[in-house]
Amino acid sequence: MVTDNSVAESSHWQVELRRAIRRPEQLLKLLDLKAEQLGWLSDDGGDFPLRVPLPFVARMRSGDPTDPLLRQVLCDRREWHGTAGYSTDPLAESSANPCPGLLHKYHGRVLLLATHSCAVHCRYCFRRHFPQDTTPPGAHWEAALTYITEHTEISEVIISGGDPLILRDSLLETLFSALEVIPHLRGLRLHTRLPVVIPARITDTLLERLAKSPLRATMVVHINHAQEIDATLAQALRRVGQLGIGLLNQSVLLRGINDSAKTLAELSETLHYEAGILPYYLHLPDRVAGTAHFHVSAAEGRQLIAQLRAILPGYLVPRLVREEAGAAAKTVIAS
Repeated sequence: MVTDNSVAESSHWQVELRRAIRRPEQLLKLLDLKAEQLGWLSDDGGDFPLRVPLPFVARMRSGDPTDPLLRQVLCDRREWHGTAGYSTDPLAESSANPCPGLLHKYHGRVLLLATHSCAVHCRYCFRRHFPQDTTPPGAHWEAALTYITEHTEISEVIISGGDPLILRDSLLETLFSALEVIPHLRGLRLHTRLPVVIPARITDTLLERLAKSPLRATMVVHINHAQEIDATLAQALRRVGQLGIGLLNQSVLLRGINDSAKTLAELSETLHYEAGILPYYLHLPDRVAGTAHFHVSAAEGRQLIAQLRAILPGYLVPRLVREEAGAAAKTVIAS
C-alpha cells in the first residue's frame, strides 16, 4: 500500500535528480572556484556531459580545485587525448549480449542492464561510450527474463545499468516480481551509485521490498573516497544492513583521488564503522578511451594492498581486481 509518506520520499529523490548540476560553470560557482584554477578543465563533456546531484556537491570542499569528489565528475580536457591501448569497449561487453540489455560473461550469474541512465556522470565510467538507448525502461526485459528462465545454471541476477535505482520503485517492483518466480534463481544483486549521490533514494518502499524478497538480496554501492560518506548517507545505508540486506562496496583505484594507503584505509574504516558496509572490490581502472589520466598500474595497486594489510584488519582489505575481456571471472591482482 502506497502511503503519503512513501509518495513524499519518492518525490524528494526525484526532485534532487531533476536539480542535478549540468554545466561546469554552475558547479564552479557553487564551489567558489575560477576556471583558471583548474588547468585541466573542459567546458564540454561531449556525448558524456556533466551531471552531478547537489547532495554530492555539498560534500565537496569549497575553494579546493583538488577536491577528490570534484575530480571524479568535472569534465577534463585530457578526456579528448587519444591514448594507445584505450578503447570505447575495453571489456568487449558488446560481444557478451545474448539479448538486448543482458550480459552473460560469468558462469552462474548474469548482469541485467535495467537502464542506461545514471544520476551522476563519473568521468572514469567504463560504460561512458555505450550508445544511449532511447527505448522506455523495461522494453527489453521480456527477452532477458526468457533467457534467464531457459538457462537453469543461472542462480543470481545482477541488476545494473546505468543505475537501476534511477527507476521508480513501482517499476523495480515489476522487475523483482518477474525474477522471483524463476525457480532456479537464488540471489538478487543491485549495483548502484545513486544512494551515494542522493541518499534520499533509500526509501522505505525500496527497503521493505528488498527485505521481503524470497531471493537473497544484496546491494553493492560504489564509493571511492571517505569524503563521500556524510552522516545522512551513513544513516541511510545502515538501514539497509539492519533489514538483513547484504551491503558491499566496490571502488575504483584512481590517480590523484584515492591512490594512497592512507586514503584507502580511511575509506575502508569509514565504510565499515560509519555505514556498516564491507569493502568488496578495488578495481584497477578499465582502459576506457578518455580515462588514461586516472590510470594506476597493477604494481602500484599491489603495493597499496600490501600497505593496507599492515594497517587494517583483514576483513577491511578489499580485493584488488581487474576485468579482462573473455575471462571467466574477475582477475584478482592482490587480496
